[in-house]
Amino acid sequence: MVSRLAISAIFGAAALVLVPFAAQAQDVAAGEKSFNKCRACHQVGETAKNTVGPLLNGLFGRKSGTIEGYSYSEANKNAAINWDEAVFADYIKDPKAKVPGTKMVFAGIKNEQEIKDLTAFLKQFGKDGKKAN
Repeated sequence: MVSRLAISAIFGAAALVLVPFAAQAQDVAAGEKSFNKCRACHQVGETAKNTVGPLLNGLFGRKSGTIEGYSYSEANKNAAINWDEAVFADYIKDPKAKVPGTKMVFAGIKNEQEIKDLTAFLKQFGKDGKKAN
């Protein structure tokens, strides 16, 4: 018969193994908080508009420099970037290094987990600004 102490030890060990994986998961709420760094220039959602920067609805899968009605720099229009998670992560760390000549004046986000969280938040928004269910 397995004792309660043995069962507790097994579950305790399993929890220690699984906790690091849980910490790696994307956190949409944390990403929304991180998006506050972007809000001065960018919008998302059904009422989003281009402001200082282009709206970010439907970002993933889109080619850089293609939001209608936004005046992109030549660097962004000619960057030939197709936004996916890896490209966005690289870009958001240091926009001016990824696209020299960009108008984006943002120092970047260096924390990998914050980038994952921000990505999860942005990926919710389709081209129409509606959140995917």
